[in-house]
Amino acid sequence: MIVFYIAFYFLGVPEIIRFLNLAKEQSLFIKAIWNTIYYVLLSTPLTIILALLIALLLRRNLMGKTFFRTVYFIPFVTSVVAISLVWQWIFNDNGLLNYFLTQVGFSKIPWLKDQIFTIPTVAIISIWKMVGYYAIIFLAGLQNIDKSYYEAAEVDGATPFQKFRFITLPLLSPTTFFIIIVAMIGAFKVFDEIFILYVGMPGPYNNSGMTMVYYIYDMFYVQQRMGNASAAAYVLFAIILLFTVIQMRASRSRIYYES
Repeated sequence: MIVFYIAFYFLGVPEIIRFLNLAKEQSLFIKAIWNTIYYVLLSTPLTIILALLIALLLRRNLMGKTFFRTVYFIPFVTSVVAISLVWQWIFNDNGLLNYFLTQVGFSKIPWLKDQIFTIPTVAIISIWKMVGYYAIIFLAGLQNIDKSYYEAAEVDGATPFQKFRFITLPLLSPTTFFIIIVAMIGAFKVFDEIFILYVGMPGPYNNSGMTMVYYIYDMFYVQQRMGNASAAAYVLFAIILLFTVIQMRASRSRIYYES
């Protein structure tokens, strides 16, 4: 940690980023850590934000909301292999997504052939799969909030945004904290989507989809280097523990438990 601060002080952010880019291209292990953290930071916030928005919509008195709850939850209970195969067809050069893009005037995007899109592509699949599950948890948390708080706020003339900011978010903080921890740990374990989407390869080329779990799998089952796989598993555990502790400390003063 001290070395990092010294490097940050003398080199600055651009030089550190350039150094990390060079390091990840020279070390497959560092690249796996880089890709995993990139995936976690990309998918986790988007999943939580979308899940909260869906939960807020499902909470309203809408026609057929029970049906929509089921629809949003189905991807979570569907086989990852089936989901990945369907999305493999959607992301294909002549797939459904590129078809719609060409219909509205855009050019085709090589989702499965360009390393730039590897992590975002996997993130899209994971978000689509998990957002319904977290939305149901958010919905349960929203339904536990006493309506008397909102009634008192209406008497005081609070706007919908003020009620969301000062009532919903604070009282929903325990649920949000739980979802953040679970979503983050789940994101660190990403493997199935990459393995199926790229037919057993860590991305289209240049190991662009190499994550920590994929690295452990490759070391253990493919290369039979048990020591490297075990060491990588311990490093993954340490990274998850570090992120969890940071999140717990950062959220300690922001979680409100209703008495």
